[in-house]
Amino acid sequence: MPRMLDVSEDVRAEIGDEEADRLLAGDNAPGSYDCTSCRTPGDSEQERTSTVLFVGEETAVLAFAHATCIPSQVVRVAEEQLQGAVRSITGEEHPPAQGGHAATPVAATGEQAVLGVTSGLVLVGNELHPALVVEPTAPIARPGSTGPGDEFLPLLIEQGFLPVNDVNRKPSPLPGWSVLLAMGQLHAILQPGTGGGSPVAWWQAHQPLQVTEGWRAAANKSHTVLVFAAPVGSIGQQPREDLLRDALEKASADGRLVAAALPLAGT
Repeated sequence: MPRMLDVSEDVRAEIGDEEADRLLAGDNAPGSYDCTSCRTPGDSEQERTSTVLFVGEETAVLAFAHATCIPSQVVRVAEEQLQGAVRSITGEEHPPAQGGHAATPVAATGEQAVLGVTSGLVLVGNELHPALVVEPTAPIARPGSTGPGDEFLPLLIEQGFLPVNDVNRKPSPLPGWSVLLAMGQLHAILQPGTGGGSPVAWWQAHQPLQVTEGWRAAANKSHTVLVFAAPVGSIGQQPREDLLRDALEKASADGRLVAAALPLAGT
């Protein structure tokens, strides 16, 4: 039976017309599935369903999602991360990660920096919002620069992130960026590809990060994630969400916090 599948041009280009047509005809597509974003059941015979192709260096995995959660798209990820996703699909155990770091090196002054990411719920305007807080492990230099300065915030502001003057006000949307939540776990923060190509990972977890049920439920309700970023030493690893909020407030007061509201999982 034909499926109610959305197959984007990017996905079709990767898997080929023949395979795409077989999917649309229902030959290779499952009727029921677990949405790769919200992890709740879906049925491609009854509701619009997106095909999402995760592509690594050597492996590609085709997943399915509610079209209301994410659009059909190609997501390029690290091979190690994709292998972890395959293990989770096949039921092989792997230890959950509690903190995230960038898989792609980040230019730093004096040492190699990675981006630490913490997830939590942040109260904004009397409503809890899913948030990610990004903080490098070392000062970030401008590409090509050898100076001692930390250019992390100026670089993000050039990308469209805005300074936070009041944590209790929701940040502005940032077109072209998104947060990828796949198989119920946090995989990446995506930025626009060059020349209008597929999104690429600005931050990517070495291993998909666990998020709480409350965080995932809030993200699926709003389809938006608030992403805050601060220079090294501004936030730290806070064990509770109230302490995380206090750290955000202090970084904002010190002029060391930028943010944007990013759509969940797609552009």
